Amino acid sequence: MQQKAGTAHEGREHPGPAENSFPATVGVRFPNGPRIHYVQLPGGAEEPERDSRWLVRTRRGPELGLVRTGVKRDRKAAGRLLRPADDADFEQEAHLQQKAEELKWFVRARARQQGLDLKIVSVEFTLDENLLLLSYTAEKQIPLRRLARELAPHTGARLEFSNVGPRDQARILGTLGSCGDGSCSSTWLQNFSTVSIRMARDQQLPLNPEKISGPCGRLMCCLQFEHEMYRELLKDMPRKGARVCHTATGSCGKIVKLNPLQGTLEVRNDEGGYSEYPVAEVERSKGRQQGKKPQ
Repeated sequence: MQQKAGTAHEGREHPGPAENSFPATVGVRFPNGPRIHYVQLPGGAEEPERDSRWLVRTRRGPELGLVRTGVKRDRKAAGRLLRPADDADFEQEAHLQQKAEELKWFVRARARQQGLDLKIVSVEFTLDENLLLLSYTAEKQIPLRRLARELAPHTGARLEFSNVGPRDQARILGTLGSCGDGSCSSTWLQNFSTVSIRMARDQQLPLNPEKISGPCGRLMCCLQFEHEMYRELLKDMPRKGARVCHTATGSCGKIVKLNPLQGTLEVRNDEGGYSEYPVAEVERSKGRQQGKKPQ
């Protein structure tokens, strides 16, 4: 047996575990956002059709998920497919969504009465109605015990409260981006990456919070998508604030703006006027202090 295992990995310097030892999973999407969760297929089951709805066992309990990928071998499974969803599942889902909506308004009213400074984002039941997940946003720690006591007579479900951030709030509720389409976080984005003000500066965007912030109030996620391209373009350009001279006219001045996509720069010349030149047509002025790199 050991000899056969060795020949299976012949030619590999560091053989890893066999792919077949990983569980077969498919990616499913739940109603509370675009994130894909990989769940394990039942033993011997055929690959489910994409866009079909299945009953899924997750850590929270049974939920309905939409199949979005083919089979993939993955180390981590976030749950397990149980069976295709049927009419009874859809009826139960609709009933619980209506009940959750009513409880959401009830909780909001009770929170106002108690003077709690929080915003109720969503209320969700698992399909067996054993768990009620209440997502909210709050800047300070909120005493939730009284709120839980208010809910207890209206449901026998176990209560779970989750304080979510602004970007998760946009993911759950669904929002429009400045492009006029659905925001990245609510339509397709799988993970939230760090977005910095430097990305806006490198792209020569106005540092106006209203212009570079998304509906969640944070810097727009899309700033990160083109940042590497801008960094590459800026490598071949003089720094903002540097003195340059136009080779054809001999006019010299200080760079006040870079246009990486056009490959041009705007110069305030020594006479007080402004001109735009291609990068290839300017030379750095020697013997004068260079400006700082754009922040």
